Amino acid sequence: MGFQDFLGNSATVTRLRESIGAGRFPQSLILAGPRGAGKYTLALMLAQAVNCLQPTESDGLPDFCGVCSNCTRIAGSANLEERVAEAVEAREQMRDADKRETRILIQTHPDVLVIPPDPPQLLIKLGQVRQAIHVAYYRPPVEARRAFTIFTSSAFMKEAANSLLKVLEEPPEYTSLVLLTENPQELLPTIRSRAVVHRLGAIPASDLEALLAQCRPQLKAQERALTARLAEGAVGRALTLDLSVYLASRQDALVLLRTALREPDYSQLFHATESYRAGADGQEKTLNLLRALGSLIEDLLLIVAGTPQLIRNLDIEAELTRLSRDLALSAQTSGQVSGLDWIDSAARALVQVEQGMRRNLLRSLSLDAMAVGLSRD
Repeated sequence: MGFQDFLGNSATVTRLRESIGAGRFPQSLILAGPRGAGKYTLALMLAQAVNCLQPTESDGLPDFCGVCSNCTRIAGSANLEERVAEAVEAREQMRDADKRETRILIQTHPDVLVIPPDPPQLLIKLGQVRQAIHVAYYRPPVEARRAFTIFTSSAFMKEAANSLLKVLEEPPEYTSLVLLTENPQELLPTIRSRAVVHRLGAIPASDLEALLAQCRPQLKAQERALTARLAEGAVGRALTLDLSVYLASRQDALVLLRTALREPDYSQLFHATESYRAGADGQEKTLNLLRALGSLIEDLLLIVAGTPQLIRNLDIEAELTRLSRDLALSAQTSGQVSGLDWIDSAARALVQVEQGMRRNLLRSLSLDAMAVGLSRD
């Protein structure tokens, strides 16, 4: 176990390991990259390497043993979804008064605090940042050389983001704050200016296909090609993507697109979106639908731009080509030169639906309104 298990982005990983070896690991660090690129995995590995009780070397750079008490307890946070589910369940067992004041925090090692977005809004809230500030200033590491606080998302409430500035301006010398983000522009400029930014880039689809052939041999060649494209260069996403779940979401996303670009069949639309109305898994299903719809819209953009070889949904290229023709016809009817304005409106509508979910708006109604609105653009 060590950095050799981290796939891709060797240049970024090397620079971070060099900073550990030189004793200059940053006090404020932003790891940026696409979802599934390994940002969280790398953050935990860095915390292990800094605090390993039996440090090793590989390729002449610092590494971690993976078996000492510090390494194993930090690794206990690796399955973030499971740890968050446990914390949410524990909160649900509390009295209502305590439940309102309790924020989700993950801590399998006393000196490594992981802060995920707090459900159901999936935002990092003021109470979580206050806890991070308290830990940074008043709880020096007791079993580690350096304390780590890892924010797993850049979706901060405004008050929480502003509160974070103080600890970034005057961080204790024994603490490192690590912020993970898919898009650094989501963070306040004042936060970005106070942290060192390292980016994890995309891995070529051909490399991911080769990895999938080795790690997921049950996938057929066509499924591997589709999974590699959908992963967008992210190793973690390629290895964990549930293709059946994505295909189910994509089928409903195609219903929304057909309703918007062809003769509207609202009965089919409402039947598709009805299943997103309720249920504990409704929010996750809706997010999957929005991601699938976003993937299809991006593919339409690539086809309109004359680069169909770059699309991700390779298995339905013929359907996407027909939809692009419908889009071109609709654009001509409305006096537009191309369908780019519609694509821009669709992308904005996706963002609005996701923002509405954070305000607990009715999911199926939001999806219906988006599809009907796009059919009028």
